[in-house]
Amino acid sequence: MNQPMSMRFAAIVAGAFLVSASMGVQAQAPVGDVKAGETKAAMCIGCHGIVGYQNSFPEVHKVPKISGQSAAYIVSALTAYKKNERKHPSMKGIAASLSEQDMADLAAFYSGHAGNVTAADTPSKAASVQVAALLEKGACASCHGANFSKPIDPSYPKLAGQHADYLYVALKSYTVKDNHVIGRGNPIMGGTAQQFKLSELKQMANYLGSLNGELKTVPQSSFR
Repeated sequence: MNQPMSMRFAAIVAGAFLVSASMGVQAQAPVGDVKAGETKAAMCIGCHGIVGYQNSFPEVHKVPKISGQSAAYIVSALTAYKKNERKHPSMKGIAASLSEQDMADLAAFYSGHAGNVTAADTPSKAASVQVAALLEKGACASCHGANFSKPIDPSYPKLAGQHADYLYVALKSYTVKDNHVIGRGNPIMGGTAQQFKLSELKQMANYLGSLNGELKTVPQSSFR
């Protein structure tokens, strides 16, 4: 039976509204709960709750400081591991077990560790002429902030004070291709990192790691 034009139009509008509403619900990110994140962090503290703890596979480096990173960055990083855009066997396994709510809760917990500590508007020490030229070539401050601790987008990481050996491995990973356990697939960072020699990436990582910043490792005992 043919429907009147007005009824067909009304059905189309109603359908479009339902689709739009559904997309809006899907697009809305879950709100993180700090207390829930504290409980869920039990799976994280064995590495991220030990000062100076070293990752041994697939590369040796200190486990990154995540306390004080922004919530948006923590969610972004966990999502990248889950999607295998960041390749790390242990982190991929952990991230694969997390729901969006789990990620939001962990992010709320760890981002709150920055407390009232705020990095200065400029780096705590000047870079050498050579390193300054490398940072300018990579336009690092344009994304990560003039002090490398205030990114222009909260989904970008704070770099100042991060472990230098981790920063080097992270930068180097953007240059790796066709490796199932090492590598990162971010096209912006890939294009940036591939401009440099490995020795230059290490120089930048050493400088950034030497700066004062908001990042820290909260010892495991502090979680309990």
